Amino acid sequence: MVWRYKNRWFRRWLVLIVFWAVPVMIVAANEIREQLAYDSADLSHTLSTWSFTDTQRAQPAAQRCHGPIDEARSAGCPQDMLAAKTALDQQAIAQYATRKGVLFGYLWTAFIGYWVVPAITLFVLGAIIGVIRRSLRHPMKQNDVQSTHEPAHKTTHVAKP
Repeated sequence: MVWRYKNRWFRRWLVLIVFWAVPVMIVAANEIREQLAYDSADLSHTLSTWSFTDTQRAQPAAQRCHGPIDEARSAGCPQDMLAAKTALDQQAIAQYATRKGVLFGYLWTAFIGYWVVPAITLFVLGAIIGVIRRSLRHPMKQNDVQSTHEPAHKTTHVAKP
């Protein structure tokens, strides 16, 4: 019957870690969803927003520059305004990619800190407790203690005359 309960702490550790993964993944999924929604809304707003200098705003062609670049190009927006907007759009896309990379880096760090480190800590504590319990359950016998400190065979040497 001993085999039936062997490694019971290990099975309990596995169940605990699997169940602990559920709230960690829920929090991570919510964080990813919310942050990516915010970042994509910010990107789409940046891509559809035009900012002009005072001299560009005074030109009558500035009225045709609105929406995405393709729409503004088809409406007859001047090339210098399109070039400035294209540069700003490329910066916004690069910033979006940076935000996404930072988000996944943050989530990886959170995964390590909130799931891997507790799993390893609980495993090590369980192993230490198991070793201590095993050593207390099977103490060394008195004969074993003496045999480790004294030689097993005592020989007496008698000098021959």
